[in-house]
Amino acid sequence: MRRIPMKKLLATAMIAAFVVQAAPASAIGLLQAYQAALANDPTYQSAIHENDAGQENQYLGRASLLPSASISYSRSNNRTDLTTRNSLGENTTQPAYTSKGAYLQVKQPVLNFDGIARYKQGIAQTNYSDAIFSNRKQDLVLRLVGAYVDAQYAEEQLNLMVAQRDALAEQKRVNERMFEKGESTKTDVLETQSKFDVAEAQLIEAQDAVTTARNTLSSLVGADVTSLDPLVSDFKVQILQPASFDEWRTIALEKNPEIDSLRYGVEAANQEINKQRAGHAPRVDLVATLSRTDSETLNTLNQDQKNRSIGVQVNIPLYSGGYVNAASRQAVASSERAKSDLDAKTNQVMVELRKQFSLVQSGVTRVDALVKSVKSAELLVDATRQSIKGGVRINLDLLNAQQQLFAARRDLAQARYNYLMSYLRLRNSAGTLGGDDLQLVASYFRPVVQ
Repeated sequence: MRRIPMKKLLATAMIAAFVVQAAPASAIGLLQAYQAALANDPTYQSAIHENDAGQENQYLGRASLLPSASISYSRSNNRTDLTTRNSLGENTTQPAYTSKGAYLQVKQPVLNFDGIARYKQGIAQTNYSDAIFSNRKQDLVLRLVGAYVDAQYAEEQLNLMVAQRDALAEQKRVNERMFEKGESTKTDVLETQSKFDVAEAQLIEAQDAVTTARNTLSSLVGADVTSLDPLVSDFKVQILQPASFDEWRTIALEKNPEIDSLRYGVEAANQEINKQRAGHAPRVDLVATLSRTDSETLNTLNQDQKNRSIGVQVNIPLYSGGYVNAASRQAVASSERAKSDLDAKTNQVMVELRKQFSLVQSGVTRVDALVKSVKSAELLVDATRQSIKGGVRINLDLLNAQQQLFAARRDLAQARYNYLMSYLRLRNSAGTLGGDDLQLVASYFRPVVQ
């Protein structure tokens, strides 16, 4: 099967969104809906901006290791009371002058343990942001397909309710004609009428469910949705690859973005420890200064000076009131908490992975069993109709058989959708959910010919 990378889907999102908005009341396929959601879903747009902000952490951390430059300029009007004493007495003058100064300083860290920790922490924070964004992209696939499936299932439920209501209406008319001819009883008419009334109520409920599900999908794709692609009639489950849970577990430990994000969180927490402990470490900087002053002080009145200097500046912290020790202990505690969070998330992901792996496996069997159940229910309805004509069965038997048929069709549709969602959730737990998986699920839906 041809793979469709996430980047390609993202690149076409704006075009898809324009198409959807240009035709707001048209049928929409699963891939088209996903591409529109990439451009219109507010939650995903928030994730994009969150990731953009997270990318700056690596540059913020690197800045502490790069040169810094500053320039300053000053100009002051001065008036001084100058008193001169000698053997003849005191003489006071009030010279007035303007002093000016311009300073350029460039500082390059040579030994900066705090800066090294900040640099490594910035990289870890950027990787954390990337992992979170990867999880958000996979989450969008799950939310979009879930909303699409819910809307399509609600529509199938509505169609089943309509078919059931119509079948009961036809049965009611048959019973009434037979009652008028004396070939049926009043009980048959009342039984059918009762089930018909229940079907009418269920039909209203199904219509409300369709409206709600479509509104949910519309909020993701940014346009009104009135028609969806139905499931293909020849629904065939896929052979799960890899087939072993241990292989899925290995993949999840390597690629699950939630686990990855917390691993980077642990790394960032460890660098926070190094950063705080650097408060006890010396710092060495190479400092170059260029300055120009004019009448900087009264002693240099009317003197224009230029000064160039380059040298090494060493700062050795001695005591800060216990701040460094307290901050270091706090960072250690935060690091231990991050490790515990990682262990908890790993266990949670493994539980979910096992659950979805089992659901995919059992879903295959369940779908096959329900296909047989629908065929059996159809045969039962036909056989019951023939038995009624022969006087072996009664009207209630036919109503029950029809009810069983509609329930089997409903259960089969639900099992198929559950299988597709379990497959996607399994991929999501393993951290491998991508465009090729979306393409695979989309192949289970038949495009509607307009």
